[in-house]
Amino acid sequence: MPKAIKRRVPDSEQIRCARLEGKLLKSKRRYRLIDLFAGAGGMTLGFTEEFGHPFEPVWANDIDEFAAATYNENFGEHCIAEDIVDLLASGRLRLPKADAVIGGPPCQGFSLLNKFRDNDIRKHLWRPFLQVVEMSGARVFVMENVPQLIDSPEHRAIELEAAKMGFKLAPAILCAADYGVAQTRWRAFILGCRTCDPGKAFPPKRTHRSPNNGTGRAQFSTNGEYIDNPAPWRTVWDEISNLPPPVGTEIRPVEPPLNLHFGRNPTPMSVRRYKAIPEEGMNRFNLQQRAPELTPGCWIRKTSGGTDLFGRLWWRKPAVTIRTEFFKPEKGRYLHPAQHRPITHREAARFQSFPDSFQFVGSKIEIAKQIGNAVPPRLAASVADCVVALLVR
Repeated sequence: MPKAIKRRVPDSEQIRCARLEGKLLKSKRRYRLIDLFAGAGGMTLGFTEEFGHPFEPVWANDIDEFAAATYNENFGEHCIAEDIVDLLASGRLRLPKADAVIGGPPCQGFSLLNKFRDNDIRKHLWRPFLQVVEMSGARVFVMENVPQLIDSPEHRAIELEAAKMGFKLAPAILCAADYGVAQTRWRAFILGCRTCDPGKAFPPKRTHRSPNNGTGRAQFSTNGEYIDNPAPWRTVWDEISNLPPPVGTEIRPVEPPLNLHFGRNPTPMSVRRYKAIPEEGMNRFNLQQRAPELTPGCWIRKTSGGTDLFGRLWWRKPAVTIRTEFFKPEKGRYLHPAQHRPITHREAARFQSFPDSFQFVGSKIEIAKQIGNAVPPRLAASVADCVVALLVR
């Protein structure tokens, strides 16, 4: 018999270059995509033509009806707003075939913010995720979560279960800022492939570099390779400096980006606190030094930690991690660099790399949850480069 020819797997840099040159979109080949725990669809968006990728969303699921409505508004009416565990148990789920399954099982079970994480049932939602992978016949899957997943017992359990299904895995912790997102958000990704070693294409090479040449303290250890001539990190200035001051306190019936560019009704005390720390980068410790009479007693008693609380962003740095309550400055570094106010929904969406054309559905509270919970689409697009590298022939 003739000797088998090994199929060469293009690396993620080749795929990135092909995507940027438009070669992948010229191909008639499209790959079918399923998104579980999809939220508003940030991860799906990074896999679609909006970011230069040949994936066609065919099915999605999220338990949140507003997030599912947002997904359907942007990708078509195929996101089911039900509990995936109940759907699988019912026996009535009929999944379409797919080339890839992506998604982020809820991460609170692994989060350091969750005091009860050892017994949190949400740590095991990777099991229905893998069940959907098996039912759909997907050749590749991408599971996203908090970085703490990588060193957890659940990661080992995922490896063992995926191996039974014929998958090899490649895990990595990625910083969104390294891939063109104006936000220092750290996420874990596990890429699984049935047909070859995913480590040949994953993790993606970094496309952006910290202005200090990447020598600053990193919160997590990440892949160190860069593309040739990486761009500088995108900053708060890059994303929001062209926006005017916000108007009103509600979603407005105007064209994007101003529809989600609204403010709040802060108390007089809050406004005095904002004005007491006028310089970018200031935080609650500066407030205590400059205006102790305005500082809450609980902050005075808490003498360590929480340096981002009640903090202002820096113009020439990326934003911090955007969470679901980004409109509350007491929750983190969510004050505008210059104006005396928290960031708006539109600003948060831009820090997450959502294009202004993306349509969100729901109340302002629901939309804030969707923005904060999303995988930044531009980060997802870099992961999608690697998935295409594993699927192309």
